[in-house]
Amino acid sequence: MGPAYFRLPADSPEVRAHTRVWECRQIAQTFVDLGYTVDVIDWRNDVFIPRHPYRVFIDVRHNMERLAHLLGPNCLKVFHVDAAHMVFRNWAECTRLKALWERRGIVLPVARFEQPNRAIEFADCAVVLGNEFTLGTYRYAGKPLYRIWISCPALYPSPADKDFERCRHRFVWFGSGGFVHKGLDLVLEAFAELPQLELTVCGPIESEEAFRRAYWRELYETPNIHAVGWVDVEGERFREITRTSVAVVYASAAEGQCGAVVNCMHAGLIPVISYESGVDVDGFGWLLRRGTVEEIKEAVLEVAATPAEELRRRAVCAWEQARRFHTREAFARRYRKLAELLLKHGPVIPEGLLADVFEPNPGEGLLSVGAG
Repeated sequence: MGPAYFRLPADSPEVRAHTRVWECRQIAQTFVDLGYTVDVIDWRNDVFIPRHPYRVFIDVRHNMERLAHLLGPNCLKVFHVDAAHMVFRNWAECTRLKALWERRGIVLPVARFEQPNRAIEFADCAVVLGNEFTLGTYRYAGKPLYRIWISCPALYPSPADKDFERCRHRFVWFGSGGFVHKGLDLVLEAFAELPQLELTVCGPIESEEAFRRAYWRELYETPNIHAVGWVDVEGERFREITRTSVAVVYASAAEGQCGAVVNCMHAGLIPVISYESGVDVDGFGWLLRRGTVEEIKEAVLEVAATPAEELRRRAVCAWEQARRFHTREAFARRYRKLAELLLKHGPVIPEGLLADVFEPNPGEGLLSVGAG
């Protein structure tokens, strides 16, 4: 993301296309509202050199390490974390690719590899989009980690009136590229063995031709699996799919906090997700911990066998949590409070102050996780 995105209208398709675009704009706007002049560089810019003192420096990848020694002792250096640590993320994808090789005797190319960065080691603190899993991949550095929740551009009505008796056998996989990393291979294999259940696959399948060829039978020749391609989350087709389905199944190997899952929670789907998806679902979702085809089969069969009223309760709870924590308004409000505290107290914010300004999330534990 570069400076050009900051000149686009707030409701433009480019800004609404991914949560990170709007969130970066909102972070900049937060400091403008607090009286600061904000300079913006592309996160891939490897030639920028600071020419005057900065009070705060925020980075998402490699510029923290490159520029930390030039920013001076009075600059607060904040690492904005939107993914699990790259060393872990790369390892997790390799592990999934190896498991696929062992299961089916095929090797697919990596899709989500990224050069690891050491930003957390050079930052004073980090603001993290994620859950306890995500935080755990950064604790080795001993820096204060402050948790915030991903936003969502679209809102939907409550699922309280959904016909759960009719939709209990219909599930959704919804995500972007990196299909093995995000567990689509596992989900397809699971549903191919469960003809009594239906799966709708929403994602840019054509973007990974090797995966598409490897899973052609599951995607296009299995009667209970429907590959519909990329779907606009603000369009009627997505609303119809989520209105007639019970849950989203997402078995990612590593995320910051998965916006696709949060979007589906907003749309009234119950999350059946891996711990590594970065979204806590205590009290209303199903958590996948082993990342296997058998585990996914067990989970979706349990969902389909759950009484309709219990499914309704879980879906409404998921929707309420999304509305409470994962909106643009919630992100803007919490980020401003966090920015004010960091500016006043520096990188180590007293725990009591965090408790005062952040309402607790029963399913997500502490907002701030210090060193150790």
